[in-house]
Amino acid sequence: MMEETIRLTNVTKVFGEKENEVVALKNVNISIKRGEMVAIMGPSGSGKSTLLNIIGCLDKPTVGNYFLEGISVKNLSQNEIASLRNNKFGFVFQDFALLQEYSSLDNVILPLTYRNQSYSKSIKIGKKYLQKLDIYDKRNKKPCELSGGHQQKVAIARALASNPAIILADEPTGALDQRTGMDIMGIFRNLNFEGKTIIIVTHDRFISSYCHRVIWISDGRVTDL
Repeated sequence: MMEETIRLTNVTKVFGEKENEVVALKNVNISIKRGEMVAIMGPSGSGKSTLLNIIGCLDKPTVGNYFLEGISVKNLSQNEIASLRNNKFGFVFQDFALLQEYSSLDNVILPLTYRNQSYSKSIKIGKKYLQKLDIYDKRNKKPCELSGGHQQKVAIARALASNPAIILADEPTGALDQRTGMDIMGIFRNLNFEGKTIIIVTHDRFISSYCHRVIWISDGRVTDL
């Protein structure tokens, strides 16, 4: 039986104050097991990305608790949360979020600079993941010289460089054609087979079909697990 790795209990997230208040999440309760591949789906503005940001420790609930591997995140210091974010999670975004002035290899090793990793070891790790994703020949190319699919593969390699247990992907195929999107989802599925917990925000039912289950969210509320 798989162990629980993520649990949110009665989580509410509010942005703004008084007349400008926006309730992004309302009393959310979810549990995700280690090694699951889960899709979060719902209409635009439903709170999907806010939920993903809280799971990834990029944001905090206004009300409620978030437990990561049994530890209450709200009781951690800012430095502890930053360390958790850097060590436990790998992030993949729709717009790739690559630094345009950096080569593919330099983009991949960027997270390792926060770990005081030696440059030579970082390069070795970066090359390993570029090879894993079959884009080693693009290592010296800058993002503007790459296709959207290759840029996303670089972003995935970057997410993997710190060997995180959990991959969080926000519309990772949204900027790609269907065939390239299928290729990217095949990569995620293989990573899941290797034991990574993967959580994907998507609008696309085809993309969600790669996942073990779907968490549906509407108007800030989880409507179906």
